[in-house]
Amino acid sequence: MLTSYGPILVLIAVVLAFAVGNIIISELFGKKTISIAKGDPYECGSRPVGGARLRLSIHFYLVAVLFILFDVESLLLIPWAVAARGFAGAGVGGVVFAEVLGFVAVLGVGLAYVWRKGGLRWDR
Repeated sequence: MLTSYGPILVLIAVVLAFAVGNIIISELFGKKTISIAKGDPYECGSRPVGGARLRLSIHFYLVAVLFILFDVESLLLIPWAVAARGFAGAGVGGVVFAEVLGFVAVLGVGLAYVWRKGGLRWDR
């Protein structure tokens, strides 16, 4: 049983040794400069304005939902479309097609939610 998990354990040990080794080497040989500017928050090269607890519009959330919605759709539907003939030849085409229809229905519910909340109006 150990022989089947041996390579995985070796990989975990190598990864942990690499991570801990990098931290130790950085602490030993890294520059240790202390300054007031180093403790300031960095906002893309400009001074931060306002507090960190700003309330954002729901529009940003809806844009993120749209991105994830269509990113996941293209990520999963394109390979399915490429392999669709293989599913039909194996006799499971109907089952796979029903599963893809369910997936598209879930994406449609997400799109309806974003549409209802006004996420598709870009003039705001």
